[in-house]
Amino acid sequence: MSEQQRQDEVIETLESAFADLMAADPAAFRVKFRKMADNPFAFYRGTACLFHRDLAAAEQLWSDERTGRVWIHGDLHPENFGTYVNSHGELVFDVNDFDEAHVGPFTWDLRRFVAGLAVMGWRKALPEQAVRRLAELYLRSYIDRVHLFVDDSGDADFALRLGNTEGAIHATLQRARRMSRAAMLDSMTEVGDEGRHFREGPGVRRLEPEEREVVLEAFADYLGTIPASKRVDRETFYVVKDVVGRSGFGIGSAGLPANSVLIEGFNEAHENDIVLSMKQANRPALADVVDVPRMAELFAHEGDRTVISQRALQVHSDPLLGHTQIEGVGYVVDEVSPYELDLSWSDLDEPADMESVVADLGRATAKIHCVSDADSDHTVVDFQTEEAIAEVLAGREEEFVREVVDFGITYSERVRADHALFVDAFREGRIGEVDAV
Repeated sequence: MSEQQRQDEVIETLESAFADLMAADPAAFRVKFRKMADNPFAFYRGTACLFHRDLAAAEQLWSDERTGRVWIHGDLHPENFGTYVNSHGELVFDVNDFDEAHVGPFTWDLRRFVAGLAVMGWRKALPEQAVRRLAELYLRSYIDRVHLFVDDSGDADFALRLGNTEGAIHATLQRARRMSRAAMLDSMTEVGDEGRHFREGPGVRRLEPEEREVVLEAFADYLGTIPASKRVDRETFYVVKDVVGRSGFGIGSAGLPANSVLIEGFNEAHENDIVLSMKQANRPALADVVDVPRMAELFAHEGDRTVISQRALQVHSDPLLGHTQIEGVGYVVDEVSPYELDLSWSDLDEPADMESVVADLGRATAKIHCVSDADSDHTVVDFQTEEAIAEVLAGREEEFVREVVDFGITYSERVRADHALFVDAFREGRIGEVDAV
């Protein structure tokens, strides 16, 4: 394929994935594309659709009837990890951002992570051999944790916490621990004579009365999607105090309508108010390239699919996680938590400092794959994932590691070339209805 043909393929893939959203909000996509143009890793983050299209056209090594239909994250690049407080009240470090989650080959998550690590390593000017060693460590940690899950049926009990982490991940957990709900509320809201309400400012939009009523009706429907075991038995807990429209999300959420909802919480003290995000769910890139029988029939809408997948992959997920619909379109509702903090790679510049990080990320990846199976609340995956993965890798683990690392290094070179093709196409105004000026 010539570079011109590849550029046409990049353009066509982006237009196919985002046509409706680009037409609805070209300004948001102009911002998204500017961010993606900044560097190859930013471009990689915004093009899961291109990555999965490329993988779908390749030979499906390591996939059989079971390992080809595992719950996977769908966009597992190195920056999609961070802290949260689970439904048991524990501060943990795990995979985050489940917008692209779907059923597919387990290797696709691993390949996306390793290729992303290679792109990031190039950006930090790490030698190829150093990147290879880090990728190997990630994959071997993943495999080791899979075997531990095979030997121990207590899948859901494993998590990365303050007591079993070190280095940058431990430091991230420590920083998250010091954050407070009061500080987060002060940054987003203010208290007036009528109580707490959202602050005016960039990205905040007051709703018209009719629109507000629609959102409140959707919120009432959302309450019915919270599992009974996680529902708070207090009449005023879910009382809405304020609601606004939101914009200005990251690379992956450009153009998606969203609202913020402020609710009472556990008591009438202002510092215990809770902020919820109600964001439109999008069709995952995997859905266009992975054929899973009955998958489309299992969920009422994309919000339902996102929530089910997050509950499967996270197990002890946000107790406020649920879904709703606005004008027939699915939305995801979850808490905007003060204790959510993404892993930052900005100060991780030396391979030695990255070793404990990638090892823990390998374990975290194994965890989400191994808990989202026959033991989860949903029967989409009706077998033990860890046993299926261990079986397909049996006696070939080193071959597997080499093949996935080689793929990641090679694909990272493709990403850097694609980034340049994308920048040129965007500057020339060739991508959908999004002009560069």
